[in-house]
Amino acid sequence: MIYLIRHGQTLYNAQDRVQGRVDSALTPLGEAQARAMGERLAGIRRAEGGEWRLETSPLGRARQTAAIVAELAGLPEPVVDERLVEVGYGVFEGLTRAELEAAWPQFSGLNGIFGRAPGGETFEELRARVADWLAEARARAASRRTVVVTHAGVARTLRGLCLGLDLDAIRALDKPQGVIFRLADGAEERLECASLPSRAGGR
Repeated sequence: MIYLIRHGQTLYNAQDRVQGRVDSALTPLGEAQARAMGERLAGIRRAEGGEWRLETSPLGRARQTAAIVAELAGLPEPVVDERLVEVGYGVFEGLTRAELEAAWPQFSGLNGIFGRAPGGETFEELRARVADWLAEARARAASRRTVVVTHAGVARTLRGLCLGLDLDAIRALDKPQGVIFRLADGAEERLECASLPSRAGGR
């Protein structure tokens, strides 16, 4: 059983900037989203019991989210895994969506630009590292629930691998913040948390 979390809203998310490997701290809304997810997981953990593990991307926004979630849900200290780092967006990183589309109009209106950025990580590279992480998580699924805190591109790829989706379908998946996805047996369940203003933007 995997509980998948995207980090809370960051300053770059609020500015509609491409983040990738560039880091940006959580906004007050992002911190509230993390608290809401931690509180929701606390209830699930009490109901389900068993052993739990928390893993996170090495980037600050994910680690900040994971620390809040861990404290409120009573989870063990987060384990940092480099395979959960966000997609590298190459020359796009730090640009607003408007700046990106002005310089590269061929990307205007595209949903899911990961794997397309000049100098960035390819989808094949992304898929390989996420699949490697997923294989390990599945191997211990019978004895332990895993909570994973990561990013939009990685989260969509992980969901796509679990659901058997192709690249176009993976890119079309939503990327909410303040929501938990429960992944098990080739299916996903969306778990809403406290009612908060939410932005699905940002990369």
